[in-house]
Amino acid sequence: MVRITEDLIRRRAEHNNCEIFSLEEISLHQQEIEKLEHLDKWCRDLKILYLQNNLIPKIENVGKLKKLEYLNVALNNIERIENLEGCEELKKLDLTANFIGELSSVASLRCNIHLKELFLVGNPCTEFEGYRQFVVATLHQLKYLDSKEIERSERIKALQNYPEVKWKIREQERAHLLKRAREKEEAQRRMQERKDKKKKQMDSKFGFDSPDSPQEKPNQAEGAGEQERCRTAENDEEDRRFWEEPTPYTPESRLETHRYIEEKRRAKDNIREAKKKEKPPWTLMTAEGKVLNVNVPKLHFSLKDDEENNQIILDLAVYRHLDTSLLDVDVQPTYIRVLVKGKPFQLVLPEEVKPDSSSAKRSQTTGHLVVTMPKAKEIILAKQKVSASIKHSDCNTQQKTTRRDNQPFRSSANMDEPVRSFRKL
Repeated sequence: MVRITEDLIRRRAEHNNCEIFSLEEISLHQQEIEKLEHLDKWCRDLKILYLQNNLIPKIENVGKLKKLEYLNVALNNIERIENLEGCEELKKLDLTANFIGELSSVASLRCNIHLKELFLVGNPCTEFEGYRQFVVATLHQLKYLDSKEIERSERIKALQNYPEVKWKIREQERAHLLKRAREKEEAQRRMQERKDKKKKQMDSKFGFDSPDSPQEKPNQAEGAGEQERCRTAENDEEDRRFWEEPTPYTPESRLETHRYIEEKRRAKDNIREAKKKEKPPWTLMTAEGKVLNVNVPKLHFSLKDDEENNQIILDLAVYRHLDTSLLDVDVQPTYIRVLVKGKPFQLVLPEEVKPDSSSAKRSQTTGHLVVTMPKAKEIILAKQKVSASIKHSDCNTQQKTTRRDNQPFRSSANMDEPVRSFRKL
């Protein structure tokens, strides 16, 4: 059951900086509210109140809203007009598509002297013979009924026939109330049958009806899939019966439908949560200890072998606006593992690396994660490069005279860096 809470009102009062004491307009439509409460205490300055398409059975707790000018309670479960005498400034009342059968209850609106517009379309009372004449003659201050203007001649005629029309309305009201009593009994009977059936299904589910079948227990694991399919088929059959069963449109059937939908929704949510909990962990290694390549977050990546600097560079295209705290990098000698929001990315490396000397950085422009991993094997050719550079520097003058076609000598360019490092030493 959805209740009107302070938190709900504040969330719907964003246009008023979430302040409720000075609120003049609020929309609480389609919130599945089942009781009208608290608004007369928390929002005394309300002028416009939208409550359409809920499950409100009764107009109540609005008598202290002295400034209320427009009340919309269309598409609810209201059966009579009441408790609006305190709304002194009420000008427009919308009761479209409710279940009002006590048409004589419109007399309670005589105290609302500023009431100009009334909507009763879609209520059982609109099918009564003399409905419009009765309302026009009862509410002298009314200017529009069901969006149709009330002319002076229409009101005079309605007042002339008022006693006769009033008697007819009373008779039709009695017939309607008897019909409603039967509908309520039928709704209670149907609800009790559904409860008994549900209880029986629960008993049979937990094995209370089959104590003589212990031999079936060893096969429960094998038949789990079959049981799930049978349960799904039963739910589908139950849904089909529920929606195809002819049911009168009453406040009880409307409430029953809402609760049935809510029950199915909760069941689906529970199944979804159970499946999340039962989800097996990702396989990152085989039983033999072989590391697997895994890309659960489905990210683009590139692996570069930087032979010049003797290192391996991984560029992982992490989401640009992902917070770095949601990344966890684990470098091992033969593989690297990155957890992106708990989802593993794992890659086997072509060569062994040094985990302690590795580093990870985020790009400020693209958000990519760049992991630099020095190789475990050192390059022995470093001294040979240095000696070659020394020989080249000694005979630099001779090479300048013998160079042809003005083309650069690539070996000397490649060896500039080792020379400088050698001189520093």
